[in-house]
Amino acid sequence: MATLDLLDRLFIFAAFTYQIVLTVHFAMRKWRFETAIHYGWIVYALSIPAVLLSVAQWAGGKPWYFWLAGVLYLAWASLGYVVEYVYRIEWRVPIFWPIFGPYVLFFLATSMFYWWPLARFSWWLWGIFTVLYVIATILNITSHTPAQDSTGHAPPASPARL
Repeated sequence: MATLDLLDRLFIFAAFTYQIVLTVHFAMRKWRFETAIHYGWIVYALSIPAVLLSVAQWAGGKPWYFWLAGVLYLAWASLGYVVEYVYRIEWRVPIFWPIFGPYVLFFLATSMFYWWPLARFSWWLWGIFTVLYVIATILNITSHTPAQDSTGHAPPASPARL
């Protein structure tokens, strides 16, 4: 890894920053929901330096599979921010497919394009990211379980839609 240039090192930093921030956010969402919602916009805001890195990678002649991650991150974050913080649409429970589909597609694509290119640098980096991805995925899935009232039932879903 000593032969990595600055853009390679920044990509590795960005990939792990993205995954660690998601892991922490999903853990907070699971155990400190209100705090996660209060600071969740930061997850989306980090797409701005990520896309700036993508522009630098593109300008620096890096292959598309390196710079695409930041572009996808900005697309996912833009959608997420508008839906969750501007319009405050409840789209997860029950699932509102017109938002769920693109949101999950951009989220998974962003994760994959930060994850898979790491193998070109080091299988160790790829493996460590894999462990973080699995932990974040478990936390993410389990953090979306609807809260239950004292009778053990989920409260009625918000009717907010586009």
